[in-house]
Amino acid sequence: MEHVRKLPGIDPSQSAPTAGEVRDECLFSPDSRPASSPENEYAVFPGFVDVHVHLREPGFSRKETVLTGTLAAAAGGYTDVCPMPNVSPVPDSAPHLEETLKAARGGVVRVHPYGSLTVGEAGEVVSDLEGMANSVVAFSDDGRGVQDEGVMREAMLRAKALCKVVAAHCEVNGLLRGGCIHEGKYAREHGYPGICSESEWREVERDLELVRDTGCAYHVCHVSTKESVELIRAAKADGVDVTCETAPHYLLLDDSDLRDSGDFKMNPPLRDASDREALIAGVLDGTIDVIATDHAPHTAEEKSRGLRDSLMGVVGLECAFPALYTGLVRTGIVPPERIIRMMTSAPAERFGIVRDPDTNYCVWDLGEEYEIDPDKFLSKGRSTPFRGMKVFGKCKMTVCDGRIVWIDDGFDPSEITKR
Repeated sequence: MEHVRKLPGIDPSQSAPTAGEVRDECLFSPDSRPASSPENEYAVFPGFVDVHVHLREPGFSRKETVLTGTLAAAAGGYTDVCPMPNVSPVPDSAPHLEETLKAARGGVVRVHPYGSLTVGEAGEVVSDLEGMANSVVAFSDDGRGVQDEGVMREAMLRAKALCKVVAAHCEVNGLLRGGCIHEGKYAREHGYPGICSESEWREVERDLELVRDTGCAYHVCHVSTKESVELIRAAKADGVDVTCETAPHYLLLDDSDLRDSGDFKMNPPLRDASDREALIAGVLDGTIDVIATDHAPHTAEEKSRGLRDSLMGVVGLECAFPALYTGLVRTGIVPPERIIRMMTSAPAERFGIVRDPDTNYCVWDLGEEYEIDPDKFLSKGRSTPFRGMKVFGKCKMTVCDGRIVWIDDGFDPSEITKR
């Protein structure tokens, strides 16, 4: 436990206070209802669950390791993370998956890996889903859309037989046309090739028809367009087994916020204001079920090439909740209990992640204001579009399976339980 700062009288190797011991003194209880002590500065929530992260191991430890990524998760209040399979080797069979599982054992929070949908994430041959099913949280080819409809249908049918979710990165390769940011006003005014919204929603549309036919449990990754939101809303109304996620940056930013910096380069890209408004509406009416970070670290050099040439991906584990709390909750746009559900029970229920809320929780000082400084992140990744944003909400402690895995400088949990 050398990565946890020790405090006087607190031994991180020993059991932490249970959530029940601290919640009566906090602004919010673990089930997100307001508690009776509004004068108190602290809030306790169930440990956050991120079903879409990239921990880069095995194969790409120059970008991130399971240790650095899960330390970042703990510092952001997360107790459970689900790393995507775009690693090397790709976990497309039991032997390849074993490399991912071995790396996952180095985490300080609970790590639930994905298996890939297709061999090598190449989209041509369905992976050995049956050989991996007992050891993965779900199946995905995140980072790439499965272009072949027949391959996707087969993957869905086999995943359904295994009672596993298919989590889809929806992208039509033929519509990308070398784009680097959203095909909108900023791209036109600055001469950048654009990525059209249809490249996302067209594959969402195709997949939803396949789900109607196969009955597969289907989850759409990183939704960014208003058309995708409407397609998913209509499918849910028809009883289709579909859930979806979006990320904090799509809810809080749009292409009017772009700067020529790798901090703003991600896939899908920041869309326009009407898309952001549609995403918020989807959060409010339940069309969007989950908020996930799509934490995707790269090296400083890989993110130093501006919007045109930087690699796609930004980090978010350490700043997701403060950004959302500041931009959506404090402003009265989204109720706090809705945000908390989307970051805790909703993803856990959809992906079958079982944990004890009394021994998996995080404590926040919602009144602490500060500026997001990625140079202080525990993640190896430093690129975030929230750099410099003034936010409220600082994670003071994270407890995973009864162990303190993160504690902020100067915070003594015994001061809560003594009250």
